Amino acid sequence: MEQKYSHNIAAELNLSLKQVNNIVDLHTEGSTIPFIARYRKEATGNLDEVVIGNVIEQIKYFTDLEKRKETVIKTIEEAGKLTPELRKRITDCINATVLEDIYLPYKPKRKTKASVAIEKGLEPLAKLLFEQANGTIEEEAGKYITEQVKDSQEALQGARDIMAEWIAENEQSRNIVRKLFTEQAIFSSRVLTSKKEDADAQKYRDYFEFSEPLAQSPSHRIMAIRRGEKEGFLIMNIDIEKEAANERSPSLSKIRSVGC
Repeated sequence: MEQKYSHNIAAELNLSLKQVNNIVDLHTEGSTIPFIARYRKEATGNLDEVVIGNVIEQIKYFTDLEKRKETVIKTIEEAGKLTPELRKRITDCINATVLEDIYLPYKPKRKTKASVAIEKGLEPLAKLLFEQANGTIEEEAGKYITEQVKDSQEALQGARDIMAEWIAENEQSRNIVRKLFTEQAIFSSRVLTSKKEDADAQKYRDYFEFSEPLAQSPSHRIMAIRRGEKEGFLIMNIDIEKEAANERSPSLSKIRSVGC
């Protein structure tokens, strides 16, 4: 793993670079989390299993990120669109979400509900609805009934699918929703009833009934709860007010107004 990632993990988890590098080395050698916690205290500075697990989770995150970068660079390069500036942006990126945003304009399209609707000739209807032009929706949709589109409801659904994809790929809308999650989301967890008395679940007992604003949740707590969920002891939720997202984003408001 590249040194820049070790620095990032150390800063994120409030650990020393030496602690992180030692865990990286032990993990690479095949040592398990319990083994590192019990028998390598001198290397970790007496870190417990939860913190060591957080470090290892971050190691996996950045390892996967590096593999993803290779795929992104290769795909863009094969399309003949890779510039030195773009390569540097990808190489320097340390966030998977940002990487996918960089990649999105160059990403090969798969067949989606939206692409099927476009093939059926419904894109003009989607544009009409998105612009909220005057006229009766049902009446306008009726103009697009063909051998491929059996009725106005199918035409409207196809138009909604197209608009949904537009919004999903719209950087402004994505950033608005992300900002809402950052500022207003509630982060919560609860224990699975069937696992409450499980001995292995007790290390997560602080999160059996837990809720707080996501903005106040330190990264080590989030990762601990995520791991508890992965191990089958906890159920995790992150929620925002959907109406707030609709009100903040014009694009989302438009698609809501036509019943998507």
